Amino acid sequence: MSDASTAAEFAPPRADCVADSAGGLTFQVVDWARPGPAAGSDAGPDAALVLVRRGADPGPEGEVRLPLVPTEGGRLQAALPSTVPLLEGRWDVHMVFGEAETQRLAPGLNDLRSLVDRKPGPSTSPLAVRIPYPTKHGNLSLRSWRRTPHAEAGELRVQGGGLAVRGRLYRVEHPAEWLAGAVAEARLRPEPSRVWTGQLERNGANAGHGADGAEFSFTLPLAELADGWKGGEEAWDLWLRPADRDAAPARLARILDDVPDKKEIFTYPAQVIAAAHGAAKAGPYYTVNNDLAVRVESA
Repeated sequence: MSDASTAAEFAPPRADCVADSAGGLTFQVVDWARPGPAAGSDAGPDAALVLVRRGADPGPEGEVRLPLVPTEGGRLQAALPSTVPLLEGRWDVHMVFGEAETQRLAPGLNDLRSLVDRKPGPSTSPLAVRIPYPTKHGNLSLRSWRRTPHAEAGELRVQGGGLAVRGRLYRVEHPAEWLAGAVAEARLRPEPSRVWTGQLERNGANAGHGADGAEFSFTLPLAELADGWKGGEEAWDLWLRPADRDAAPARLARILDDVPDKKEIFTYPAQVIAAAHGAAKAGPYYTVNNDLAVRVESA
C-alpha cells in the first residue's frame, strides 16, 4: 500500500460550511464512513454532528448535538440555526455514529460570503455570530458570540491625540433613543472603578446617526487614559452605557464579518504621550475575543 493511500485511509472526514446572514451554519460532511460492525456508507439514524465547547464542563452548556441526514452525493448534512444558542467561546466540531467514539472533523470548503459586512436586521433577541475556522492542528472549530445589545466597531482613526471611533448599535428596540442618553466608557482592566466617560458626538439633536439612528461616533482623548499610568502595560475596555442604569451596556467589538481572530490582523498606530512617569504610547487593538480596547504602555 502506498503512503498516499495510507494517508487517505486514515484522513479524518471533512466538513464544508455555508453561513447564512442570520448567523446560522450548514455543515456538509464528506469522505466519511461509519465505523465498527455496521461499517459502510449507510449513516443510520444515530449519526450526529457534535459541538464541544473548549474548556467547558460536561453538560448542556458544553455540548450541542445536531442530527446528520443523508443528502445527494453521499454527503451528510447538519444545520445549526441562529436560534440554537451557543455560549461564547471556541467550539470543536466532531461527528459520531451511535455509541461509537467521536471523530474530529477537518475543515473543508467554506462559503462565508454572507458574513462579509453583515448587517443584521432589527431585533431585540441576542445577536448570534458563528465563524468556522481551521485550528493549528488542522481541525475544524467555531468561534461563537452571543450578545445583546451589541456595539459593532467600524472605522477607527488615531489622530490629533485622540482615537476616533465609529460604529453601529444592534439588538435594542429603539436605537436612536438608546443612544440619545448614552455615553462612551473606557474601563481599566482589572480595575473597573477607573473609568473614562465621554459624550457621543451628536448629529443635530441626536447622538445616533444613520437612517435608523443606530450609528454612533465618539473621540477618546488618549492622553487622559495615561494620566494615572505608572508604567507597565494597561488595557482599557471600551463600552457604550445607556442613560437607563437598569439597561445593559454594550461592549464595543468587531464580530460581524468572516475573520475569527482580529488581534494579529487588524493593527493600528499608537500615539506617543508625555505621561507623568515617562513617555507612554496609547493605541487601539482587538482582544483575543475581538473586543475593542486601548493599550497604554512604555514608548
